[in-house]
Amino acid sequence: MYATLQGNTRSILHKFTVDLPKKHGRGGQSALRFARLRLEKRHNYVRKCAEIAVTHFISDNKCNVAGLVLAGSADFKTELLQSDMFDPRLAKAVIKTVDVSYGMDPGFNQAIELSAECLSNVKLVQEKRLLQRYFDEISQDTGKYCFMVQDTLQALEMSSVETVIVWENLTVNRLTVKNASTGEEKVLHLTAEQEQNDANFHDAVTGVQLEIVDRVTLVEWLANNYKSFGANLEFITDRSQEGSQFCRGFGGIGGLLRWKVDFQEMEMAAELDGDDEGGFHDEDDFDSFI
Repeated sequence: MYATLQGNTRSILHKFTVDLPKKHGRGGQSALRFARLRLEKRHNYVRKCAEIAVTHFISDNKCNVAGLVLAGSADFKTELLQSDMFDPRLAKAVIKTVDVSYGMDPGFNQAIELSAECLSNVKLVQEKRLLQRYFDEISQDTGKYCFMVQDTLQALEMSSVETVIVWENLTVNRLTVKNASTGEEKVLHLTAEQEQNDANFHDAVTGVQLEIVDRVTLVEWLANNYKSFGANLEFITDRSQEGSQFCRGFGGIGGLLRWKVDFQEMEMAAELDGDDEGGFHDEDDFDSFI
């Protein structure tokens, strides 16, 4: 069985069954013939496994998955890995081989459990690579990056974000509030601490109490809407040094941009127009967030 695991999503790509002959216990002249037939069928089975693996896990002349786990109850997995028929591009991607007691779906679930730590390490390596690329953009001052909630969402609206990077435990809520007297609605992005400040729920001009129409975590909103902005979404943890630096120093949210964006110039233009949305506006807000 060939399958993929991405996050919590498990997908079955292909299944097939095989009936291989067991070792022949009877003697006589037929023993060698039976042994030869058995080895031939095993050889053909390994070849078929290798060919189907290429069909599903090689695209654009390269491996299309982050890592491969070979699982089985016999020695076929080792035989496949060591075979010349197994594509070298896939062999390089093998991160673990595990012994399982079952086949098909139960074996797939058992393989996931047995290789959980290894799969976690793969995710951590991917996370470090992504954040290193992000920090390289900052150190080279390319302008093709953004951080903090306001700039990241502004860049999303401009469709300039190639990849949104979000800490999986980001504690920011997206609130839609309504001015009952004017019927005007606007969106605020606040931490739980900022939500305790009643001043954030009063109209700056009239002082009218703003009514909360909708509340959703920003992480959930991004997960549901990132595709509509033509962006990719990557969740990171704070378990690596890079991840911890991103969460503490950059607010736990940012992005890699397709082109350079001058956020300071846009902010100055917005202030001149008097267009000032709620959320993270000053250094005090930033300090309280991190």
